[in-house]
Amino acid sequence: MAVATAPSAFPVAKQRSVGQSYFDLVKYRFKKNKLGVLGLILLVTLYVSFVALPEFIAPYQLENRSNFVEAPPTAIRFVDANGQFQAPFIYGLERKVDPVKRLRTWEINTDRKYPVRLFVQGDEYRLFGLFPMNIHLFGIEADQKEQRIFIMGADALGRDYFTRIMYGGRLSLMIGLIGQFLTLALGVTLGVISGYYGGAVDMFVQRFTEFLAAFPNIPLFMALSAAIPAFWSPIVVYFMLTLILAFLNWGGLARQVRGLILSLREREYALAAKSFGAKDRRIMFRHLMPGTMSHVIVIATLSIPGMILAETALSWLGLGLRPPLTSWGTLLQDAATVRAIRFTPWLLWVVPPILLTILTYNLLGDGLRDALDPYSGR
Repeated sequence: MAVATAPSAFPVAKQRSVGQSYFDLVKYRFKKNKLGVLGLILLVTLYVSFVALPEFIAPYQLENRSNFVEAPPTAIRFVDANGQFQAPFIYGLERKVDPVKRLRTWEINTDRKYPVRLFVQGDEYRLFGLFPMNIHLFGIEADQKEQRIFIMGADALGRDYFTRIMYGGRLSLMIGLIGQFLTLALGVTLGVISGYYGGAVDMFVQRFTEFLAAFPNIPLFMALSAAIPAFWSPIVVYFMLTLILAFLNWGGLARQVRGLILSLREREYALAAKSFGAKDRRIMFRHLMPGTMSHVIVIATLSIPGMILAETALSWLGLGLRPPLTSWGTLLQDAATVRAIRFTPWLLWVVPPILLTILTYNLLGDGLRDALDPYSGR
Protein backbone atom coordinates (compact mmCIF):
# COMPACT_ATOMS: atom_id res chain seq x y z
CA MET A 1 0.00 0.00 0.00
CA ALA A 2 1.49 3.25 -1.16
CA VAL A 3 1.88 5.95 1.40
CA ALA A 4 1.19 9.47 0.22
CA THR A 5 3.83 11.94 1.15
CA ALA A 6 3.08 15.51 1.92
CA PRO A 7 4.59 18.02 -0.48
CA SER A 8 7.68 19.71 0.81
CA ALA A 9 7.35 23.28 1.96
CA PHE A 10 10.54 24.19 0.18
CA PRO A 11 11.15 23.53 -3.54
CA VAL A 12 14.04 21.29 -4.38
CA ALA A 13 16.95 23.40 -5.58
CA LYS A 14 18.22 22.47 -8.99
CA GLN A 15 21.91 21.86 -9.04
CA ARG A 16 23.86 23.07 -12.02
CA SER A 17 25.84 20.25 -13.51
CA VAL A 18 29.34 21.13 -14.65
CA GLY A 19 31.41 18.73 -16.70
CA GLN A 20 34.65 17.58 -15.17
CA SER A 21 36.73 17.80 -18.33
CA TYR A 22 39.44 20.43 -18.51
CA PHE A 23 37.64 22.53 -21.13
CA ASP A 24 34.35 22.42 -19.19
CA LEU A 25 36.13 23.67 -16.08
CA VAL A 26 37.89 26.41 -18.07
CA LYS A 27 34.59 27.53 -19.58
CA TYR A 28 32.91 27.54 -16.16
CA ARG A 29 35.74 29.51 -14.52
CA PHE A 30 35.83 32.03 -17.34
CA LYS A 31 32.07 32.67 -17.19
CA LYS A 32 32.40 33.46 -13.50
CA ASN A 33 34.93 36.19 -14.28
CA LYS A 34 32.66 39.11 -15.21
CA LEU A 35 35.51 41.41 -16.24
CA GLY A 36 36.96 38.71 -18.50
CA VAL A 37 33.58 38.20 -20.18
CA LEU A 38 33.23 41.97 -20.57
CA GLY A 39 36.69 42.10 -22.16
CA LEU A 40 35.73 39.35 -24.62
CA ILE A 41 32.50 41.13 -25.60
CA LEU A 42 34.28 44.45 -26.08
CA LEU A 43 37.07 42.82 -28.06
CA VAL A 44 34.63 41.12 -30.44
CA THR A 45 32.80 44.45 -30.84
CA LEU A 46 36.05 46.28 -31.62
CA TYR A 47 37.14 43.78 -34.26
CA VAL A 48 33.71 43.63 -35.90
CA SER A 49 33.52 47.44 -36.00
CA PHE A 50 37.09 48.36 -36.97
CA VAL A 51 38.13 45.32 -39.01
CA ALA A 52 35.00 43.90 -40.62
CA LEU A 53 32.63 46.86 -41.02
CA PRO A 54 34.50 50.19 -41.13
CA GLU A 55 33.20 50.99 -44.64
CA PHE A 56 29.60 50.54 -43.44
CA ILE A 57 29.95 52.38 -40.13
CA ALA A 58 31.97 55.33 -41.46
CA PRO A 59 29.90 57.92 -43.35
CA TYR A 60 32.51 58.50 -46.07
CA GLN A 61 35.37 56.81 -47.85
CA LEU A 62 38.89 57.04 -46.45
CA GLU A 63 40.34 59.57 -48.89
CA ASN A 64 37.15 61.55 -49.55
CA ARG A 65 38.25 65.19 -49.30
CA SER A 66 36.14 68.30 -48.94
CA ASN A 67 36.37 72.06 -48.57
CA PHE A 68 35.63 71.80 -44.84
CA VAL A 69 39.29 72.05 -43.87
CA GLU A 70 39.85 71.55 -40.12
CA ALA A 71 36.14 71.81 -39.43
CA PRO A 72 35.30 71.20 -35.75
CA PRO A 73 33.18 68.25 -34.61
CA THR A 74 29.57 68.54 -35.68
CA ALA A 75 27.09 68.54 -32.80
CA ILE A 76 24.06 66.31 -33.32
CA ARG A 77 21.10 68.20 -31.87
CA PHE A 78 17.63 67.31 -30.72
CA VAL A 79 16.45 70.83 -29.81
CA ASP A 80 16.37 73.64 -32.35
CA ALA A 81 17.02 77.34 -31.79
CA ASN A 82 13.37 77.85 -30.79
CA GLY A 83 13.58 75.26 -28.01
CA GLN A 84 11.45 72.67 -29.82
CA PHE A 85 12.33 68.97 -29.80
CA GLN A 86 12.98 67.47 -33.22
CA ALA A 87 14.48 64.42 -34.82
CA PRO A 88 18.31 64.34 -34.77
CA PHE A 89 19.77 67.05 -37.00
CA ILE A 90 22.85 69.22 -37.49
CA TYR A 91 23.24 72.86 -38.40
CA GLY A 92 25.17 73.96 -41.44
CA LEU A 93 28.71 75.34 -41.20
CA GLU A 94 29.99 78.52 -42.81
CA ARG A 95 33.65 79.43 -43.12
CA LYS A 96 34.79 82.78 -41.78
CA VAL A 97 38.28 84.28 -42.13
CA ASP A 98 39.64 86.76 -39.60
CA PRO A 99 41.75 89.22 -41.67
CA VAL A 100 43.54 90.50 -38.57
CA LYS A 101 44.52 87.21 -36.92
CA ARG A 102 44.57 85.39 -40.26
CA LEU A 103 42.62 82.52 -38.80
CA ARG A 104 39.98 80.38 -40.46
CA THR A 105 36.96 79.69 -38.27
CA TRP A 106 33.68 77.86 -38.75
CA GLU A 107 30.40 79.31 -37.57
CA ILE A 108 27.02 77.61 -37.20
CA ASN A 109 24.23 78.74 -39.53
CA THR A 110 20.93 78.05 -37.72
CA ASP A 111 18.99 78.70 -40.93
CA ARG A 112 20.33 75.50 -42.47
CA LYS A 113 19.29 72.23 -40.85
CA TYR A 114 20.11 68.73 -42.07
CA PRO A 115 18.38 65.67 -40.58
CA VAL A 116 20.68 62.86 -39.43
CA ARG A 117 19.39 59.51 -40.64
CA LEU A 118 20.35 55.87 -40.33
CA PHE A 119 21.21 53.68 -43.32
CA VAL A 120 21.69 56.50 -45.82
CA GLN A 121 23.17 56.26 -49.29
CA GLY A 122 26.66 57.61 -49.79
CA ASP A 123 30.06 56.68 -51.16
CA GLU A 124 30.25 53.30 -52.85
CA TYR A 125 32.39 50.56 -51.29
CA ARG A 126 32.72 46.79 -51.20
CA LEU A 127 31.50 45.10 -48.04
CA PHE A 128 34.12 42.55 -46.91
CA GLY A 129 35.89 43.42 -50.16
CA LEU A 130 33.28 41.45 -52.14
CA PHE A 131 29.79 42.96 -52.22
CA PRO A 132 29.32 46.43 -53.80
CA MET A 133 27.22 48.69 -51.56
CA ASN A 134 26.58 52.37 -50.92
CA ILE A 135 24.60 52.18 -47.65
CA HIS A 136 26.25 53.70 -44.56
CA LEU A 137 25.18 53.38 -40.93
CA PHE A 138 24.44 57.10 -40.53
CA GLY A 139 24.77 60.32 -42.43
CA ILE A 140 22.89 63.28 -43.87
CA GLU A 141 21.08 63.50 -47.17
CA ALA A 142 22.79 66.52 -48.66
CA ASP A 143 25.23 67.48 -51.37
CA GLN A 144 28.73 66.78 -50.03
CA LYS A 145 29.92 70.15 -51.34
CA GLU A 146 27.15 71.91 -49.41
CA GLN A 147 27.44 70.19 -46.01
CA ARG A 148 28.95 67.14 -44.31
CA ILE A 149 28.71 65.54 -40.91
CA PHE A 150 31.93 65.35 -38.88
CA ILE A 151 31.21 63.78 -35.49
CA MET A 152 34.95 63.91 -34.70
CA GLY A 153 35.92 66.87 -36.85
CA ALA A 154 37.93 67.07 -40.07
CA ASP A 155 41.66 67.06 -40.73
CA ALA A 156 43.84 69.49 -42.68
CA LEU A 157 42.63 68.05 -46.00
CA GLY A 158 38.94 68.16 -45.17
CA ARG A 159 38.65 64.40 -44.56
CA ASP A 160 36.28 63.04 -41.94
CA TYR A 161 38.40 62.13 -38.92
CA PHE A 162 35.94 59.53 -37.60
CA THR A 163 36.24 57.72 -40.94
CA ARG A 164 40.02 57.77 -40.73
CA ILE A 165 39.96 56.38 -37.18
CA MET A 166 37.69 53.54 -38.31
CA TYR A 167 39.91 52.63 -41.25
CA GLY A 168 43.10 53.09 -39.23
CA GLY A 169 41.85 50.66 -36.60
CA ARG A 170 41.77 47.89 -39.18
CA LEU A 171 45.53 48.00 -39.77
CA SER A 172 46.46 48.55 -36.13
CA LEU A 173 44.27 45.74 -34.80
CA MET A 174 45.23 43.28 -37.52
CA ILE A 175 48.94 43.91 -37.13
CA GLY A 176 48.59 42.85 -33.50
CA LEU A 177 46.87 39.57 -34.41
CA ILE A 178 49.05 38.69 -37.40
CA GLY A 179 52.27 39.71 -35.67
CA GLN A 180 51.41 37.75 -32.54
CA PHE A 181 50.51 34.69 -34.62
CA LEU A 182 53.91 34.80 -36.30
CA THR A 183 55.54 35.35 -32.91
CA LEU A 184 53.77 32.27 -31.55
CA ALA A 185 54.73 30.15 -34.53
CA LEU A 186 58.39 31.10 -34.25
CA GLY A 187 58.73 31.32 -30.47
CA VAL A 188 56.83 28.13 -29.60
CA THR A 189 58.56 26.06 -32.28
CA LEU A 190 62.07 27.13 -31.31
CA GLY A 191 61.26 26.96 -27.60
CA VAL A 192 60.01 23.36 -27.90
CA ILE A 193 63.03 22.29 -29.95
CA SER A 194 65.44 24.05 -27.60
CA GLY A 195 63.94 22.55 -24.46
CA TYR A 196 63.56 19.03 -25.84
CA TYR A 197 66.99 18.52 -27.39
CA GLY A 198 69.11 20.66 -25.09
CA GLY A 199 72.87 20.59 -25.63
CA ALA A 200 74.21 22.44 -28.66
CA VAL A 201 70.75 23.16 -30.06
CA ASP A 202 69.64 24.74 -26.79
CA MET A 203 72.87 26.70 -26.56
CA PHE A 204 72.48 28.11 -30.08
CA VAL A 205 68.82 29.13 -29.68
CA GLN A 206 69.32 30.74 -26.28
CA ARG A 207 72.43 32.63 -27.29
CA PHE A 208 70.60 33.93 -30.38
CA THR A 209 67.72 35.20 -28.25
CA GLU A 210 70.20 36.92 -25.95
CA PHE A 211 71.89 38.45 -29.00
CA LEU A 212 68.56 39.96 -30.14
CA ALA A 213 67.72 41.15 -26.63
CA ALA A 214 71.09 42.92 -26.38
CA PHE A 215 70.09 45.41 -29.12
CA PRO A 216 67.87 48.38 -28.25
CA ASN A 217 64.56 47.89 -30.02
CA ILE A 218 64.22 51.30 -31.65
CA PRO A 219 67.70 51.44 -33.28
CA LEU A 220 67.31 47.84 -34.45
CA PHE A 221 63.89 48.61 -35.84
CA MET A 222 65.26 51.71 -37.58
CA ALA A 223 67.91 49.61 -39.27
CA LEU A 224 65.41 46.97 -40.37
CA SER A 225 62.90 49.58 -41.56
CA ALA A 226 65.60 51.37 -43.57
CA ALA A 227 66.23 48.11 -45.40
CA ILE A 228 62.68 48.13 -46.82
CA PRO A 229 62.85 49.54 -50.38
CA ALA A 230 60.87 52.73 -50.94
CA PHE A 231 59.33 51.41 -54.18
CA TRP A 232 57.54 48.50 -52.48
CA SER A 233 53.74 48.61 -52.41
CA PRO A 234 52.00 49.65 -49.17
CA ILE A 235 50.67 46.12 -48.61
CA VAL A 236 54.15 44.61 -48.84
CA VAL A 237 55.48 47.27 -46.45
CA TYR A 238 52.66 46.42 -44.03
CA PHE A 239 53.52 42.71 -43.99
CA MET A 240 57.23 43.43 -43.73
CA LEU A 241 56.53 45.59 -40.68
CA THR A 242 54.55 42.70 -39.21
CA LEU A 243 57.45 40.31 -39.83
CA ILE A 244 59.91 42.72 -38.20
CA LEU A 245 57.73 43.06 -35.09
CA ALA A 246 57.42 39.26 -34.86
CA PHE A 247 61.16 38.85 -35.35
CA LEU A 248 61.89 41.21 -32.47
CA ASN A 249 59.40 39.66 -30.01
CA TRP A 250 59.73 35.89 -30.32
CA GLY A 251 62.75 35.53 -28.00
CA GLY A 252 60.96 36.02 -24.69
CA LEU A 253 58.23 33.54 -25.58
CA ALA A 254 60.79 30.96 -26.72
CA ARG A 255 62.59 31.13 -23.37
CA GLN A 256 59.37 30.63 -21.43
CA VAL A 257 58.30 27.67 -23.57
CA ARG A 258 61.78 26.15 -23.20
CA GLY A 259 61.47 26.27 -19.41
CA LEU A 260 58.12 24.48 -19.54
CA ILE A 261 59.40 21.80 -21.91
CA LEU A 262 62.39 21.10 -19.65
CA SER A 263 59.96 19.98 -16.93
CA LEU A 264 57.42 18.30 -19.20
CA ARG A 265 59.91 16.12 -21.06
CA GLU A 266 60.55 14.13 -17.85
CA ARG A 267 56.89 13.34 -17.27
CA GLU A 268 55.66 9.75 -17.48
CA TYR A 269 53.60 10.18 -20.64
CA ALA A 270 56.57 11.66 -22.51
CA LEU A 271 58.90 8.87 -21.37
CA ALA A 272 56.25 6.28 -22.27
CA ALA A 273 55.86 7.70 -25.78
CA LYS A 274 59.64 7.65 -26.22
CA SER A 275 59.87 4.03 -24.97
CA PHE A 276 57.23 2.98 -27.52
CA GLY A 277 59.43 4.30 -30.30
CA ALA A 278 57.62 7.55 -31.10
CA LYS A 279 59.62 9.96 -33.21
CA ASP A 280 61.00 13.14 -31.70
CA ARG A 281 58.73 15.32 -33.80
CA ARG A 282 55.64 13.48 -32.53
CA ILE A 283 56.78 13.68 -28.92
CA MET A 284 57.52 17.40 -29.18
CA PHE A 285 54.43 18.59 -31.01
CA ARG A 286 51.80 15.98 -30.05
CA HIS A 287 52.68 15.30 -26.42
CA LEU A 288 54.77 18.13 -25.02
CA MET A 289 53.60 21.28 -26.83
CA PRO A 290 49.89 20.95 -25.80
CA GLY A 291 51.03 21.11 -22.18
CA THR A 292 52.32 24.64 -22.77
CA MET A 293 49.24 25.98 -24.58
CA SER A 294 47.46 27.38 -21.52
CA HIS A 295 50.54 29.43 -20.66
CA VAL A 296 51.11 30.42 -24.29
CA ILE A 297 47.51 31.60 -24.79
CA VAL A 298 47.71 33.89 -21.77
CA ILE A 299 51.09 35.29 -22.84
CA ALA A 300 49.80 35.86 -26.38
CA THR A 301 46.67 37.64 -25.16
CA LEU A 302 48.68 39.96 -22.92
CA SER A 303 51.34 40.54 -25.61
CA ILE A 304 49.03 41.65 -28.43
CA PRO A 305 48.49 45.11 -26.83
CA GLY A 306 52.25 45.56 -26.65
CA MET A 307 52.55 44.85 -30.37
CA ILE A 308 49.74 47.27 -31.18
CA LEU A 309 51.43 49.94 -29.05
CA ALA A 310 54.76 49.20 -30.75
CA GLU A 311 53.26 49.75 -34.20
CA THR A 312 51.50 52.90 -33.00
CA ALA A 313 54.63 54.36 -31.42
CA LEU A 314 56.88 53.49 -34.34
CA SER A 315 54.43 54.85 -36.92
CA TRP A 316 54.10 58.01 -34.82
CA LEU A 317 57.90 58.37 -34.91
CA GLY A 318 57.86 57.85 -38.67
CA LEU A 319 59.60 54.46 -38.48
CA GLY A 320 56.60 52.22 -39.12
CA LEU A 321 53.73 52.49 -41.56
CA ARG A 322 53.84 55.40 -43.95
CA PRO A 323 51.11 57.20 -45.94
CA PRO A 324 49.03 56.31 -47.90
CA LEU A 325 48.59 53.57 -45.29
CA THR A 326 46.43 54.76 -42.41
CA SER A 327 46.79 53.37 -38.91
CA TRP A 328 46.30 54.80 -35.44
CA GLY A 329 50.02 55.51 -35.34
CA THR A 330 50.01 57.54 -38.55
CA LEU A 331 46.95 59.46 -37.29
CA LEU A 332 48.86 60.38 -34.14
CA GLN A 333 51.41 62.10 -36.36
CA ASP A 334 48.74 64.66 -37.28
CA ALA A 335 48.35 65.55 -33.59
CA ALA A 336 52.08 65.66 -32.81
CA THR A 337 52.46 69.44 -33.13
CA VAL A 338 51.65 72.30 -30.79
CA ARG A 339 49.55 73.93 -33.50
CA ALA A 340 47.39 70.82 -33.87
CA ILE A 341 46.76 70.60 -30.12
CA ARG A 342 45.98 74.34 -29.98
CA PHE A 343 43.69 74.71 -33.01
CA THR A 344 42.51 71.15 -33.81
CA PRO A 345 42.39 69.28 -30.48
CA TRP A 346 39.85 66.81 -31.92
CA LEU A 347 42.76 65.08 -33.67
CA LEU A 348 43.44 63.47 -30.28
CA TRP A 349 40.25 61.41 -30.65
CA VAL A 350 42.47 58.58 -31.87
CA VAL A 351 43.78 58.07 -28.32
CA PRO A 352 40.58 56.66 -26.69
CA PRO A 353 40.29 53.69 -29.13
CA ILE A 354 43.92 52.78 -28.42
CA LEU A 355 43.38 52.91 -24.66
CA LEU A 356 40.13 50.93 -24.93
CA THR A 357 41.84 48.21 -26.98
CA ILE A 358 44.68 47.87 -24.48
CA LEU A 359 42.25 47.74 -21.54
CA THR A 360 40.08 45.16 -23.32
CA TYR A 361 43.00 42.82 -24.00
CA ASN A 362 44.18 43.14 -20.40
CA LEU A 363 40.73 42.25 -19.06
CA LEU A 364 40.53 39.24 -21.36
CA GLY A 365 44.07 38.15 -20.52
CA ASP A 366 43.42 38.31 -16.79
CA GLY A 367 40.24 36.28 -17.21
CA LEU A 368 41.99 33.64 -19.30
CA ARG A 369 44.89 33.44 -16.85
CA ASP A 370 42.52 32.48 -14.03
CA ALA A 371 40.31 30.23 -16.18
CA LEU A 372 43.12 28.20 -17.73
CA ASP A 373 44.23 27.14 -14.25
CA PRO A 374 40.90 25.72 -13.02
CA TYR A 375 42.46 23.54 -10.32
CA SER A 376 43.86 26.46 -8.37
CA GLY A 377 42.04 27.72 -5.31
CA ARG A 378 41.41 31.23 -6.68
